[in-house]
Amino acid sequence: MKVYIPYEKLSKKKKRELDRQKRGTWGVICPVTRKPDNKKAYNRKRVQKRFDDADF
Repeated sequence: MKVYIPYEKLSKKKKRELDRQKRGTWGVICPVTRKPDNKKAYNRKRVQKRFDDADF
């Protein structure tokens, strides 16, 4: 039976080993492409609001 040792008391090597086991992979998802667009930045593709004279 394994004896439980708190994470804080583990050696640096054992901590790294545990962290590597817990850490997963992103798989097919690329985290860079999943970030939201900056709303303040100018985007040429987005439809711009136009000032129409027909409303007045």
